[in-house]
Amino acid sequence: MTSNLVPPHGSDVLKPLLLEGQALQDAQAKAANLTSITISSRERGDLIMLGIGGFTPLDGFMNQADWQGVCDEMTLQTGNNKGLFWPIPITLSASSEEASPLNIGDEIALKAEDGEVMGVLTLSEKYSIDKAHECQSVFGTTETEHPGVQKVMEQGDVNLAGSVQVFSQGEFPSEYAGIYMTPAETRAIFEEKGWKKVAAFQTRNPMHRSHEYLAKIAVEICDGVMIHSLLGALKPGDIPAEVRQQAIGTLIDNYFKKDTVIQSGYPLDMRYAGPREALLHALFRQNYGCTDLIVGRDHAGVGDYYGAFDAQDIFDEIPDNAMKTKPLKIDWTFWCNACGTMASTKTCPHDAKHHVKVSGTKLRKALSEDEPVPDNFSRPEVLQILRDYYSTIEKADRAKVELKGHSAQ
Repeated sequence: MTSNLVPPHGSDVLKPLLLEGQALQDAQAKAANLTSITISSRERGDLIMLGIGGFTPLDGFMNQADWQGVCDEMTLQTGNNKGLFWPIPITLSASSEEASPLNIGDEIALKAEDGEVMGVLTLSEKYSIDKAHECQSVFGTTETEHPGVQKVMEQGDVNLAGSVQVFSQGEFPSEYAGIYMTPAETRAIFEEKGWKKVAAFQTRNPMHRSHEYLAKIAVEICDGVMIHSLLGALKPGDIPAEVRQQAIGTLIDNYFKKDTVIQSGYPLDMRYAGPREALLHALFRQNYGCTDLIVGRDHAGVGDYYGAFDAQDIFDEIPDNAMKTKPLKIDWTFWCNACGTMASTKTCPHDAKHHVKVSGTKLRKALSEDEPVPDNFSRPEVLQILRDYYSTIEKADRAKVELKGHSAQ
């Protein structure tokens, strides 16, 4: 049966690398006797995305030519994917001591930090990189105060390239049952609902009124919206995924029309790469079946490293055929006291003195300090969930929950 959905990136079909059944059992038994390395949380999330087809059409971790091409031109340079758009390197690192005895063709077991064998890499290349060059290319800075830069600088000195077999999706299917979904599963839902034009809303925060407004704009012009939450690791102090999911579910149940929105989640860690990460968010949403990505203010940003709409502007700098999923660009949104409703700079005629800028940073600060939160910041049902969470945190630790930096999504 022919699908009405947007095709996966660079492929006619999804390319999941997750083993199942007897093939999985055989590979796991073999892996028990292989040399192993421990992978970082970010690498684990990337491996799971490779497993479920979220990074279609990649077959593993990038070699040096692809790393260089992605850093400098956002384009893969080798193999069947030569010339394909890709905005952020997907790499696996090891220490020099770990990498030294490894030979090309070796199979290497990839262990999570908890010891679970997540998959196997067949080594095709070992190479070192200029970490500062990657950081400047991807994050636009080499300052280690940037959490993404810090992670790159802390990684091993040698990158290991090669195809992978993936064994596990970790804890995500069990801990986030009904929320965590693979690209094949979201595509099946969209097909069942008859959705063709689908917008993804990226979030790592509970949704406040501006987020709700952005999603409802998309509902008006698309067949449906997928509120797609990051379930992997964040910066210290971010609100835990389980709290966010409860808050988002409550918002959907009470303030969205039935069958216009679905809630889903994916297993990546945040990179906080701003514009480049916005491109990656659009790319893998294409694999999940989405035609559009909502891009508002400071998408995937942190601190003051990016301009408010840099993540929108970067889409104008890439070729039209780079990927099928396009940005749904929405201007600065706020509550206008004169309008008595949410509005944007494109729709509101009133002076800025009437505007209440709604942000996750302000909301977290008010909650962490037991301050009142205006009704125009967040829905009362959502606020109650967040207050219940903050009440479990000792006051001495609340300052840690209030983050340095900000992001709209």
